Amino acid sequence: MTLLRDFLITFTGMKTKGTYSRIIAGTMTWGQWGRQFSKSEMSALINQCVQMGITTFDHADIYGGYTTEAEFGKAFEDSGVQRENLQFISKCGIQYPSDQRELKIKHYEYGTDYIIHAALASLKNLRTEYLDLLLLHRPSPLMDPEEVAAAFSALRDSGKVRSFGVSNFTPSQIALIESAVPVEAHQFECSLTEDTSLWNGVLDDCIIHGRTTMSWSPLGSYFREQNEQNTRISQSLKPLCEKYQVTESQLLLAWLLRHPARIHPVVGTTRGTRLKESLEAMHVDLELQDWFAMLVASHGKKVP
Repeated sequence: MTLLRDFLITFTGMKTKGTYSRIIAGTMTWGQWGRQFSKSEMSALINQCVQMGITTFDHADIYGGYTTEAEFGKAFEDSGVQRENLQFISKCGIQYPSDQRELKIKHYEYGTDYIIHAALASLKNLRTEYLDLLLLHRPSPLMDPEEVAAAFSALRDSGKVRSFGVSNFTPSQIALIESAVPVEAHQFECSLTEDTSLWNGVLDDCIIHGRTTMSWSPLGSYFREQNEQNTRISQSLKPLCEKYQVTESQLLLAWLLRHPARIHPVVGTTRGTRLKESLEAMHVDLELQDWFAMLVASHGKKVP
């Protein structure tokens, strides 16, 4: 069924999503907001990812209080990995009070000049001549689609950014931006424990419009919180782990990977063994009734 589903997706007018590795390395905790890797440690992890087949790295200018991109850039420069073998994603728009920016309050900014300025800053920090994908990080009630379109056009025409998208938007907010410029990708929270996007039109919108679909926090709260929902999920996963000979985290990823939107999980782990485990989840062909068994366990009731 997996081969047939991939064949149908390829030949029913849906945009090809082969630009990015199916598992994406999220860098949010590589720096000051997490492991605080040294340059050599970060460089080693970049190489380890590439050797495994994870070639896409997800950034945002605010990570590490506006410091992680620059740290990654230095490590990338030392890694010896060729830029053409990698894909860099970054996000902009959040104005975050930190040591790097003396701001009175957290807010969002999506004027033409600011988007261009933020993209150029990310290029400088990442030591690269272009971004494969630039995302508007979170929606602002003051977004002007014409301002966004002007920035995207300038960055694309200059070769600085190859594709554009959004993060954490609703379908109507995407439609607002698309009144002036195409939205090629969408990154949002999606997991077995946070499946709102299955029901609110977000994933439907991605399929209808052929957007590259990415989920942050793909394991949800399962390993972070002890509650009734996660207890139910744990009980449902035990026989499935034995059936498929996989770990719990692999099942949680396989649940996402089975969705027809061809979701790219953005995996935040900084451990090579966990990254390898995440890649192996791509080979789990989760049966339909098992997928629904996990959904029912998460909700605590049968589907309507």
